[in-house]
Amino acid sequence: MGALKPWHIAVLVVVLILLFGAKRLPDAARSLGRSLRIIKAETKSLHDDDRDLAEKADAQAGYQPLPPQQQYAQPQQQFAPQPQQPVAPPVDPVQRVREN
Repeated sequence: MGALKPWHIAVLVVVLILLFGAKRLPDAARSLGRSLRIIKAETKSLHDDDRDLAEKADAQAGYQPLPPQQQYAQPQQQFAPQPQQPVAPPVDPVQRVREN
């Protein structure tokens, strides 16, 4: 019981032809095929996105912060300090145009 027999399929095909007509059935099958392809592509992209997110999460989990080091607390001077050059006072551009 409950098994699909060949005469069940034949009755189903006859009912579909009577309800929709022979002209609409190929169009309906074509649109159903397109819909299934779209669904398949979307589910595949969702699985790929989930896999990419899992890989990124695993990669970020491997990062560890650097331990605090005492040598950065008191920086040592490696180079001789350069003498500071005098800084020129700022010039107003409007005044410069008036003078010229």
